[in-house]
Amino acid sequence: MSDFLASAYPWFKSIHIVAVISWMAGLLYLPRLFVNHVTAGPEAAAMLTGMEERLMRIIMRPASAVTLIFGGLLLSTPGVVDWSAGWIYVKLACVLGLFAAHGLMEKWRGEFARGENRRPAKFFRIINEVPTLLMIIIVLMVVVKPF
Repeated sequence: MSDFLASAYPWFKSIHIVAVISWMAGLLYLPRLFVNHVTAGPEAAAMLTGMEERLMRIIMRPASAVTLIFGGLLLSTPGVVDWSAGWIYVKLACVLGLFAAHGLMEKWRGEFARGENRRPAKFFRIINEVPTLLMIIIVLMVVVKPF
């Protein structure tokens, strides 16, 4: 099995990167839709509800699943991760943070769909920065491996 993982590593890594990019696009775009949704009239709100649902269903959920599956395969590939180094744990904690943000966005999308949102636009503008900060830390950990 380890020979298969090692030979497939470039493919797994490529698929993982594409999935992460797709997922991040959704994590960065959905809060912006929420900002617009807060101030939208009823007709625009209906359109935004549909856009939010399709973004989650067609892009974010599949991309997060592919990210998780292929990230797991990369972690399972012998010699890829030095588990005695600290960077991998910081990276994995940030990945958990991205999944938590995704889960919260699922919750908020449902609230918008039911007409139950009580959060102001400023809240979603601030939330929009969380995936960006986590992504920066993840990239720094993976590329620089500072510790």
